[in-house]
Amino acid sequence: MRGSKTPIHTVATWVKRQPPKIKGFLAVVSSIAALVFLRIIVHDHDNLFVASEAVHALGISILIYKLMKENSCAGLSLKTQELTALFLGVRLYCSVVMEYDIHTLLDSATLGTTLWVIYMMRFKLKSTYMEDKDNFALYYVVVPCALLAFVVHPSTSHYIVNRVFWAFCVYLEAVSVLPQLRTMQNTKIVEPFTAHYVFALGVARFLSCAHWILQVVETRGRLLTALGYGLWPSLVLLSEAVQTFILADFCYYYVKSLVGGQLVLRLPAGVV
Repeated sequence: MRGSKTPIHTVATWVKRQPPKIKGFLAVVSSIAALVFLRIIVHDHDNLFVASEAVHALGISILIYKLMKENSCAGLSLKTQELTALFLGVRLYCSVVMEYDIHTLLDSATLGTTLWVIYMMRFKLKSTYMEDKDNFALYYVVVPCALLAFVVHPSTSHYIVNRVFWAFCVYLEAVSVLPQLRTMQNTKIVEPFTAHYVFALGVARFLSCAHWILQVVETRGRLLTALGYGLWPSLVLLSEAVQTFILADFCYYYVKSLVGGQLVLRLPAGVV
């Protein structure tokens, strides 16, 4: 049976046997290689940001399919959906009053579908909602994000309220997936559609992070100056990196499970 293993399975098995430091090194090398690849094939890096929003919308579509097909929201975090709706609503407002473009349309579509998911979980499929597993306290993320937004926000010519809102949605987006990760850690077993959704979020976050990193590289740091002065440019990049880092572990186990042909993802303790 050994001869029937695919090269991908062989590589995955080899990586699994490596110590944590080697796995970390391989993750860094893979990320750099992915960034170099994207820099070569994507000429307009703003397309990466559009792709990120499109992948996020795809993830929400997967949730809708799950809810309609299974008539169950088991394993899903209502709190993550509410945080998503909150930062999307704030970002949509900022997009309309500050720079109406393609991102406005994408955010509108994603917000609409997210609100539909919230409605289904709160009313139509309430009996299947695992409220006891979705036990992440929202004030742990909403309050710090709001306070940080008041202190550190863009230094553009827009009204101060709009600048604070802009910063708030950036910070909140970075941690909005935490309740979903807590729910999955509590249940230990993640069914396919939920896993696909969270993996889509991970891909979206990586594309968004890649967009900012490549923009900084291409402009030789001038983008940081364009974003403003003080701590704001650094915190924008840090927020993007935090989002990617938070989901990196899950994405690793997702790919590992997919390569191994497992339909249900089982998370080891301490993964998320």
